[in-house]
Amino acid sequence: MSHVLSSMQQMVELECQRWASKGINIRYQIRENRTGYKAGALKEGLKRSYVKHCEYVCIFDADFQPEPDYLRRAIPFLIHNPDIALVQGRWRFVNADECLLTRMQEMSLDYHFTVEQEVGSATHAFFGFNGTAGVWRIAAINEAGGWKDRTTVEDMDLAVRASLRGWKFLYLGDLQVKSELPSTFKAFRFQQHRWSCGPANLFRKMVMEIVRNKKVRFWKKVYVIYSFFFVRKIIAHMVTFSFYCVVLPLTILVPEVKVPIWGAVYIPSVITILNSVGTPRSIHLLFYWILFENVMSLHRTKATFIGLLEAGRANEWVVTEKLGNTLQKAAEAKKSNPKAPRKFRFKFTDRLNTLELGFSAFLFLCGCYDFVNGKNNYFIYLWLQTLTFFITGIGYVGTII
Repeated sequence: MSHVLSSMQQMVELECQRWASKGINIRYQIRENRTGYKAGALKEGLKRSYVKHCEYVCIFDADFQPEPDYLRRAIPFLIHNPDIALVQGRWRFVNADECLLTRMQEMSLDYHFTVEQEVGSATHAFFGFNGTAGVWRIAAINEAGGWKDRTTVEDMDLAVRASLRGWKFLYLGDLQVKSELPSTFKAFRFQQHRWSCGPANLFRKMVMEIVRNKKVRFWKKVYVIYSFFFVRKIIAHMVTFSFYCVVLPLTILVPEVKVPIWGAVYIPSVITILNSVGTPRSIHLLFYWILFENVMSLHRTKATFIGLLEAGRANEWVVTEKLGNTLQKAAEAKKSNPKAPRKFRFKFTDRLNTLELGFSAFLFLCGCYDFVNGKNNYFIYLWLQTLTFFITGIGYVGTII
């Protein structure tokens, strides 16, 4: 891993030198430690002397591939609108078709961009910075208090603080940047832990700061606290998990409790269908997407409680592993030398996820009981959900094409 990182750094440094030799004002700089993780790196970057002569800062994660005209299309919105602090671009995914796991992620993120951010920008409501593929006005960053590493969502932290000082954000759906999705379940779980734990932890630390803020209207405070944080970042995960993975299975064991089919199936199905509008090409995967999101709601709920209680893993930062073109190179190597011995990257036991396997067993037993004694045929859903928990439990969701 360190060898690969060193090679990448050399490539970037050589590319910067190539452009510098053409007279372009470009510099290659790194820091020698990981203090503060991404927030620490961004804070350190803004301390450089040349930043004093800059008005804007553009941020990309390492796997993002912006088009050559990205800045030409983004910067004019900041120049001609002095009240805008951020221009956020749209993510596109180069490996969405790699496996079933990446297809599921594409569906979730397309909804996030197509609905949540598009609507938030169009209605001038608050929406969060995605941490990459965005251009910030440096004056807005400084006025908001700069980058802070108190949580693992430094992007959301800055966005909330800037919004509370009256700054506006703009989302451009046609300003698209290629990126990569994690294609292993282990990497995806770490990413989702950070994305769920961080907002809950930030809510814990900022709720009173938002309440006491005197620069924004009362209803904006209500929107940020209730809609953005409480409903979408905290309650949404808990409701999905508690209802579909705990309450509904347990009601089957108690005949006196009846859950109407319209509440358990019809209304949630309509809502989920509407959530899939961002990825019409994957509409045939809709049912499995529902089952997979129910599995992930378990991890998101767990991470949310860790963030709210600021427990042991609240500030855990694991860099999301991206395979890049590793799989493509491996396939090409196999074609050129089909007799080459196959190397297994993980042992089977390394893939096992006991939490998912435990819930798989629980749901299977509930399904068997409903099959024998039930009246609403919920065992069909329970057995399908059992299968999904089992697949993720043995760690093979990322290998299914």
